[in-house]
Amino acid sequence: MDANLRFWRAEGQSFFQRFLLWADALDPLLLLKSSNEIRRTRLLIQINEKILTEPIQNNQVFWTAVESSVHPDTNKIIPVLFRPPGRFPSVKFYVVISSVQRQARHSFFWQFVFHTYTTAFTLVNGNGTPKAEEYSLHQKQIVLGLGAISYSACVGALPLVFVNRYSLKSPLMQLVVRKLLPAPLLGLTSAFTAVMVRSPEFDNGIEVMDRNGKVIGVSKKAGEKAVMETALSRAVLFGTTFFLPEVLMYCVQRARLVKNPRALGPVRMFVIMSVLAGMLPVSFSMFPQCGEIKRAELEPEILSSTEETEFFYNRGI
Repeated sequence: MDANLRFWRAEGQSFFQRFLLWADALDPLLLLKSSNEIRRTRLLIQINEKILTEPIQNNQVFWTAVESSVHPDTNKIIPVLFRPPGRFPSVKFYVVISSVQRQARHSFFWQFVFHTYTTAFTLVNGNGTPKAEEYSLHQKQIVLGLGAISYSACVGALPLVFVNRYSLKSPLMQLVVRKLLPAPLLGLTSAFTAVMVRSPEFDNGIEVMDRNGKVIGVSKKAGEKAVMETALSRAVLFGTTFFLPEVLMYCVQRARLVKNPRALGPVRMFVIMSVLAGMLPVSFSMFPQCGEIKRAELEPEILSSTEETEFFYNRGI
């Protein structure tokens, strides 16, 4: 079992523990670490594990540097833009820009850009163990991802198409299209793209391990659980990031906390970025990074080779 997964299993039992760990791992300053520094840090962790025969406790500086930069399945260094600390800087621009879009074609463009980034992030940070002999797994994921991106961008822009095409200018229609629909639509489309690009994980299965870290088989049910948990966390992240600021801004305007109308724009941007910054560690912490699946949930062919009752896998991000 990878050192990162061992650490998650030991230190990330509760939501609060995982939240604190992710709050450290999402530090944007970690993006400044060089590849050589990351390799040296990972090597030091592996040496300490061999000496101590247990995960490094109480040294989150080492852990966050590796967790945010190295894929636990492939042991490859993740490209800078797709590391968890780069999530907030990369996504915040889309969230802010899309909140003021009024034209369907502009909305389609920015949603296409957004879903392209999140799909690439999902592809890079998913479980790295699925294998297929009859086709290129990577090519299949790219094709599925492009289809999901195009579909999601069209769905996101569709309400504005109807409003602009049929001149639906009533206050109720404007409220529904511009305030109420974006949150559930973005949440659903974000979950949809995550499921599509990671679908080979439940088509081909992912590796599951016993408590000692020994791989005991490949499970489609574990893959399905990993993908669905990630998709749900993605829906909560972006659905809440679009919905909660609208509620907070309504309360601000209703209470007249901001006297100058020109100040509402900067206040809205601040609220959106604050909600996004808070929701990132929350969404990552909803489910354990080192996922657990019970014996009764696994395929019979896996169970025949072991007497273990609990199994573990890398959920991905």
